[in-house]
Amino acid sequence: MLCEDVSLLLAEAVEPKVELSLPASSHLESCLRCQAELVQYKKLSRALQGLRSSLIDPAPDFLNELLDELRPLAPIHKLHQGGRRRAYIGGIAAAATAGAAGAIVIASRLSKQRLAS
Repeated sequence: MLCEDVSLLLAEAVEPKVELSLPASSHLESCLRCQAELVQYKKLSRALQGLRSSLIDPAPDFLNELLDELRPLAPIHKLHQGGRRRAYIGGIAAAATAGAAGAIVIASRLSKQRLAS
């Protein structure tokens, strides 16, 4: 197997119930690149599991600011062609903001873990 083939399977291989095929396992045993990628997936998985139980303390006005941004887009039944496009873009922007906030939290926790060890 090639690294490209195995790399598609590595993200799932982090799950406890998922086992790699024999050719993929053999490749993983001998390929340092794929081993390093698997280690990165395991680190990411542990960080995401840690976020499940942790509470994020957002800025005091974060919820109000987010709702203020979303309220003009809420009455979708009144939107015309261009307005619907803006609503989709607003939704994407809100999702991207939430993703960025999550990435910042993950990065800060990982840096704290590195400093602690």
